[in-house]
Amino acid sequence: METVLSGIRPTGNLHLGNYYGAVTSFVKLQDIYRCFFFIADWHSLTTHPTPDNIQRSARTILAEYMACGLDPEKSTIYVQSDVPEVAELYLYLNMNAYLGELGRVTSFKEKARKQPDNVNAGLLTYPTLMTADIIIHKANKVPVGKDQEQNMEMARKFARRFNQMYKVDFFPEPESFSLSKDGGIKIPGLDGSGKMGKSDDNCIFLCDEPSVIRKKVMKAVTDAGPQTPNSEKPEVIQNLFTLLEIVSTKDTHDYFNDKWNDCSLLYGELKKKLAEDIIAVTAPIRERIKEYSSNTELLEKVARRGAEKGRESASKTLREVREIIGFKVY
Repeated sequence: METVLSGIRPTGNLHLGNYYGAVTSFVKLQDIYRCFFFIADWHSLTTHPTPDNIQRSARTILAEYMACGLDPEKSTIYVQSDVPEVAELYLYLNMNAYLGELGRVTSFKEKARKQPDNVNAGLLTYPTLMTADIIIHKANKVPVGKDQEQNMEMARKFARRFNQMYKVDFFPEPESFSLSKDGGIKIPGLDGSGKMGKSDDNCIFLCDEPSVIRKKVMKAVTDAGPQTPNSEKPEVIQNLFTLLEIVSTKDTHDYFNDKWNDCSLLYGELKKKLAEDIIAVTAPIRERIKEYSSNTELLEKVARRGAEKGRESASKTLREVREIIGFKVY
């Protein structure tokens, strides 16, 4: 069975974009592949979070992903820092990574621009840590978005370089696995932009209470309304209809689409219905999030078991790596 690995970034609560864009695909993958899902708390150190934030975020993310359907009985779900073998492999990969190639990575240049007072070595070597995360389990496939494709190319390069340097055929070159091919959907933001995201403050979180969801949806960006029958919808309005397609029935979508086409659409009516349908979709997830979040014992058990399974896989790989390089194997 092919191995799939995906990192889960501990950067706050899940929103609708995460859920429909990635998590629903992860849930499907765990029934087909040998899956490893990890909470990337080491990666978060590039932004210098507080100790409390790291611990709280890890628990929150674990509870939310389980509430969305990730099953620790089907997949290995662990916290990155609970598998120290990754850090040792990261060290070896850094010894064979070059400053010039790391400095040319687009994500590094963008991060350095956004946080000029905190351009740390972790930002620069992000691709080597990402590679260690992947190849420590000899993953064949990694479900990623287009924004991670350059880092995936770096991962293939570092795996290939290790094999060439030590004249072995040890690490597979991991393939990017498009989420969109497995059902992932791009969810538009409420501000009229093309993508929902935390940093843009345009999202609906899965843990949002109904009153919060109603308030957010009613503030969604619109325009003056349709001026001519059967006209093309501008992006800000098409975004609302895209959300309708996802959370509402076809009849509901068609009703408001007909209203648009005959120029009788009232955005207030559309937003109220959209908000209630989002609430209906997220309600069972929200309840499960509360249930899992309150069960600290269960979360610790899942994390502990995930760490055991993750280390079992990682330690086997690392023993072989140490032997290939020439270090003692204990």
